[in-house]
Amino acid sequence: MNIKHTPPLLTVGAAAYFRRHVPQARAETGKAAMGEVGAALSGSSWLLLIWQTCNLFMSVFFALATYVQINDPDAGLWMVGYGVPALLCAFIGLRPRVTETLAWRKVADLHVMISSAVVAMLGWTLYKEQITHIFHQEEGREFSGLMLTVVWLLLCRHSGRAPVGMPRVTIAVAITVFPFVAWLYYYINKELRVNWPSHCKNAI
Repeated sequence: MNIKHTPPLLTVGAAAYFRRHVPQARAETGKAAMGEVGAALSGSSWLLLIWQTCNLFMSVFFALATYVQINDPDAGLWMVGYGVPALLCAFIGLRPRVTETLAWRKVADLHVMISSAVVAMLGWTLYKEQITHIFHQEEGREFSGLMLTVVWLLLCRHSGRAPVGMPRVTIAVAITVFPFVAWLYYYINKELRVNWPSHCKNAI
């Protein structure tokens, strides 16, 4: 029975080759993987920063909305309606993972539930009275404001569970820009506020 043996020189050469090149290949693969992880972490950090900034801006907006209710006949009710989201957004802006705490979730869920009920009633009123220019009517502005709080709090729900993604941040930026632009537009064009009640004109 003949058994073929590998020539010693070939075996030694192969071993030397693997000792020389395999660690180098592994090192290059590791560097590439670390580079991809670093790029992903860098992208996530930017998205998180934008997300926190949006929440701080929305906190400011809801705080302003709270302030302008001081002349409203139902000031206490509406100040709570906007003040609670202002605080919740401020917490996210300072500590994004706060959305996973029990206290934050309970307060946010309660606010969303109550606001959704009020939004439904206001929406039915607008539909029944066939109001199309909702910003010209007090019920329409109340409807829009509460709807904004509901949408934003739903967007924030469980945002701290995992890194925020591009879709959530894109929606957040679009929503954040809209109320400031709309408020500035109505503030500059005073003729659009001619038919507003007096308590809606004098706050800011």
